[in-house]
Amino acid sequence: MLFYNLHTHHSVNNDSIVELVNQYPWEFKGNVKIFSIGIHPWHIDEKRIESDLKIIDEKLYLDNCLALGECGLDKRIEIDIELQKLVFEKQIALAEKHQKPLVLHLVAAFQELIEIKNKRNITVPIVIHGFSKSEQLAKQLIDNGFYLSFGKYLLRNPELETVFKSIPDDKFLLETDMIEESIEQVYSKAAACKNTTLEKIQQQVEKNWKTIFGK
Repeated sequence: MLFYNLHTHHSVNNDSIVELVNQYPWEFKGNVKIFSIGIHPWHIDEKRIESDLKIIDEKLYLDNCLALGECGLDKRIEIDIELQKLVFEKQIALAEKHQKPLVLHLVAAFQELIEIKNKRNITVPIVIHGFSKSEQLAKQLIDNGFYLSFGKYLLRNPELETVFKSIPDDKFLLETDMIEESIEQVYSKAAACKNTTLEKIQQQVEKNWKTIFGK
């Protein structure tokens, strides 16, 4: 069976792993098998926003571009949150135009995200990557239609095990992001948290992946 990796910056080129490789428009690489592309809030450059959005729009036409991301909001950085919202909403519009899911980076801005989703009536699937927060927030996000992806913090924060266990089986994905540990290690941890087998976690993530990405 395959391992599906929702978000990584480092391709391992292993035939047993389906990995969604994060790309930035200003350094796009055309030899990546499947990818997402977006403007991370950390990397917003006002002089480059329109050219970055144009590249994203062009790449979203490609079959091997499965999602727009990572994009989102981060209230713990110095970039003005209103500028972040503007860039985020422009990317939402592109995701809707191309009917491609969104992969989000979210820090301390979950209520703003819910407000934006409801205001814009977003129809494409939305995955919050690297989730590390409380069971209460996880439930609120799931109730509002979001998917949650787990990786680094599931491996390193024992308190997150209870949160992950509470996530409905059809609402989670798994990832490595930038950690050194393998996606297989993340899956093994997920199986232990859910008190199930590795194979059943693989089956469930594959089902969720195909629901979100359609392939």
